[in-house]
Amino acid sequence: MIMMIMMQRSASSYCNRRHRGNPCLQLQSRSRVFFSNNNYLALFHGSSQSSNPSKSKSRDPQHPFDVTNLEEASNMFKKMLKQRPRPSIVRFTQLLGQVAKLEHYLVAISWYKQITLLGMGLVPDAFTLNIIVNCFCRLNQMGGSFSVLALFFKLGLQPDVTTLNILIRGLGHDNRVDEAASLVRKMEAFGEGCKPNVITFGTLIAASCKQGQNDKAIQMLRMMEKNDCKPNVVVYSTIIDSLCKDKLVAKAFNLFSEMKSKGIPPNIVTYTSLFQGLCKLGQWKEASRFFKEMNSNGISPNVQTFSALVDCLCKDGKLKEGNQVIDIMTARGVEPNTVTYNSLMEGYCLQGDMDKAKGIFDLMLKKGSIVDVFSYSILINGYCNERRMKKAMLLFEEMTCKGMVPDTVTYTTLIGGFCKEGRIDDAQNMFSKLKVGCPLPNIHTYSVLLDGLCRNRQIDMALKLFGELEGSNLDFGISLYNILIDGLCTARRIECARDLFRSFPSKGLQPDVKTYTILIIALSTKGLFSEAEALLRGMEEKGCSPDTVTNNTIIQGFLRNDELSRAQELIQEMMTKGFCADDSTAKMITDLITEGKLDPAFHPVEKKSE
Repeated sequence: MIMMIMMQRSASSYCNRRHRGNPCLQLQSRSRVFFSNNNYLALFHGSSQSSNPSKSKSRDPQHPFDVTNLEEASNMFKKMLKQRPRPSIVRFTQLLGQVAKLEHYLVAISWYKQITLLGMGLVPDAFTLNIIVNCFCRLNQMGGSFSVLALFFKLGLQPDVTTLNILIRGLGHDNRVDEAASLVRKMEAFGEGCKPNVITFGTLIAASCKQGQNDKAIQMLRMMEKNDCKPNVVVYSTIIDSLCKDKLVAKAFNLFSEMKSKGIPPNIVTYTSLFQGLCKLGQWKEASRFFKEMNSNGISPNVQTFSALVDCLCKDGKLKEGNQVIDIMTARGVEPNTVTYNSLMEGYCLQGDMDKAKGIFDLMLKKGSIVDVFSYSILINGYCNERRMKKAMLLFEEMTCKGMVPDTVTYTTLIGGFCKEGRIDDAQNMFSKLKVGCPLPNIHTYSVLLDGLCRNRQIDMALKLFGELEGSNLDFGISLYNILIDGLCTARRIECARDLFRSFPSKGLQPDVKTYTILIIALSTKGLFSEAEALLRGMEEKGCSPDTVTNNTIIQGFLRNDELSRAQELIQEMMTKGFCADDSTAKMITDLITEGKLDPAFHPVEKKSE
């Protein structure tokens, strides 16, 4: 394999990235979030003095605080409160910065209130307020952040680009990208020193990409250029990575060419994103060519690059090749990491080879690799798919005993596994545990349980769950309605399904082809062919084109019930729209011709080629 030969010529260290936003350099637990060494908002977290007031030595002749934990910081704070004369706001600000750096945001806010609002007479400066804005943002309390922004003006202080960048990051993290973009457009109105910079745009672009809003990210890129703000490799790599995740690899390569033409050299992150994008599309020859180009440009693949390849190979069922890549890595001194092994383990699970999957899991433990929540969830999912719930639950109990907190995916996987075995009570119990804990169930959790209840004919439970979902703050679309309508039809409660379907306009919902097909199948099964045909006409009038399943379903219903003339008329009409019979329809027509019920001259369609 050409790829293998080239792999043997170079190796370094990198790891797989699967989440959107700023593509970066360190794997963190199941979500696979990375924190770049060029992170846009490392503000107040060990970045440069200009953006980190807690380390601004020029503001006070005394050396900055060097606390390593909250206890040390707390002792220092108590000591400062007792000092006479009282330390300046500068010294308190330095300590608050250290507490924020330790990620004790609530403590920093509490101490800030104590020194400024409880009669101590200390007036915060811009550095102090920036730290508190950042703390509120880190806690996703944007109301608090903006109240501190208002305090700038009340105290006659000038917010700067750092202040506004923190707010933009907070809005983006809170999935309020439109508000963040609006703030960027208004920044210069805040006064001198508030012109958007590369951090501003980079933060907004990362937030847009995280939500899959690639077009908006590219708009921000163009807006940067209009504002004479030169994008850097991180900005381009962020968008390229997001495009590749959405399999828009051609667009990603257009940006790749653009950045090179502007003299912005791509880095390992850029190359790995594009390499992984090609692998995901199965374009192995092009990936090989690109890998060679990467090496010739002096960019050595590292563990993330290799892990990206292992992941794509395993998802494509190429377990042998995936193992070969790992062998090459090891031989070249590049140690596979948690992501590498997780990808291989998931590949075996997808093929149902749980013994080998468990072998990889045990190897990780033996080698001292970090076995995270994602590792356990992969193996639990594999056992659930094989209906080996005892094994799955043993792993679940093991991870909780080790102090790991199962996430929503872990719980949802177990709920689905119990439903497959018909163990509805166990599924409901697992769902109840998730509802009272943290994290909470998401739309996928509800979808899995709703589908499980419907498949196990627990329709009343399904209706109750659906009512609970409608009363929640979760946003969901037509797919969950389709699950319930299908369940109602299967349970022969067609009238209830009709009522739900008729409620769509009042809910602002538009049925899709699956909705119509479910109802047409149910009506045809019950012998209500006129109503089924009327529904077929109705969907076409509303611009929803029937698919092969819809057409074959209604034709089979007519043929099965000897409505032959209507079937022939419908087939001839559908032929003008490209109708193609499936195997079942073609066989029924052939059998009816053999039985003399259809004219042998009637050859309406040919079987769809495989």
